[in-house]
Amino acid sequence: MAILNRLKTLPNRWQLWRLGVFLAALAPLVIWGWQVASNAAGPEPGRYLLLNIGLGALWMLLLTLSLTPLSRLTRWKGFVLIRRQLGLWTLAYATLHMLSYALFILGLDWGMLGSELVKRPYIIVGTLALSGLVALGVTSNRWSMRRLGKRWKSLHRLVYGILGLVLLHFFWIVRADLGEWLLYAAISALIMATRLPPVARTLPRLRYRLGRAS
Repeated sequence: MAILNRLKTLPNRWQLWRLGVFLAALAPLVIWGWQVASNAAGPEPGRYLLLNIGLGALWMLLLTLSLTPLSRLTRWKGFVLIRRQLGLWTLAYATLHMLSYALFILGLDWGMLGSELVKRPYIIVGTLALSGLVALGVTSNRWSMRRLGKRWKSLHRLVYGILGLVLLHFFWIVRADLGEWLLYAAISALIMATRLPPVARTLPRLRYRLGRAS
């Protein structure tokens, strides 16, 4: 209801934009669920969902982090309007990824968790990343911004550490085939480079030059 109320206060074009982003973020989950329901997800549908939802969480995190440099480069308000929305989608995907692990790998047998943590330490890393996302999600509202003041920005800089944990988690899983991991690591490095002060100061000038060239 809170999301619907906020949408009502926005001009029509922004309501449509945010609705479109919502549907686009939801679409992969619908597609993967349909593939499982139609027996098109391979012999291990649970693992299929686990891996794809985990990748979805990484996509959402990278998209969220890309919004600030895109906003600086284009000065388009639409990128700022969906930043919190995509951040919450990142948390949703990460939570579903953890629930998929608990359901399809552990079979909700929490007695297995201790041995799993010893054999697969990337689970600890993933849990730390999820905990960080929960902290950011809970405080991604105006009340928290007012309550925390200057500490709010410091807290939300944890997202950079969370990205590192997610990449480490992913590296441990796919280390036999690093091609895909290197692609995501390169994209992450590019996004992080745009946060460096010299690069961040260059983006508005680059926008001006592109505008003159066009």
